[in-house]
Amino acid sequence: MTGGDETGIDRLVEAAKAGDAEAFGAVFDTYHDGVYRYVASRVGRPSDAEDLTQLVFVKALEALPRYEARGIPFGGWLFRLARNTVIDHLRTRREHVELEALAERPDEGPGPDDLAAARQEVEAVGVALAALTDEQRDAIALRFFAGLSAREAAVAMGKQEGTIRGLQFRGIAALRRHLGLDGDAPGREEPPTEREHRE
Repeated sequence: MTGGDETGIDRLVEAAKAGDAEAFGAVFDTYHDGVYRYVASRVGRPSDAEDLTQLVFVKALEALPRYEARGIPFGGWLFRLARNTVIDHLRTRREHVELEALAERPDEGPGPDDLAAARQEVEAVGVALAALTDEQRDAIALRFFAGLSAREAAVAMGKQEGTIRGLQFRGIAALRRHLGLDGDAPGREEPPTEREHRE
């Protein structure tokens, strides 16, 4: 998806806009896993993530006739739709970010001790993620769960690329502190980056 053949995606999108169902199917296949991973990282419950992922593509299909590239990567436009869908869902359900989806992922033959340890790790990451700002969580989810480039994540969040990198840096630094991975200086401030909340 990211770093791939943007020209090929643009051709598929144009064909889908013209009513080519197979082209839209190919777009769906290209982005489905990334959208699902992003949504699941934000809403937690796999059943909600599946429903919301389908909703994102329904909205994309409805909005596609109005989509114009104008130098914006299609992935960024699609993930902005995904982000708005998640925000609406979280607003109405008042849910918090969880990683239940990861905890419920089936594993190949782990013992009870392995499962307990894995669940503790997932819970620790969930608590650490919940301590981030909404924008830091979104930046990390878009970059690492969905696999977007900084440019696509910037489009999805309506921000500058440098701001996304700043949010990502601060979010990762905060996660490291919360998870005890910094070792030497848990209370140390991160170096200043671009102002994140101005945009």
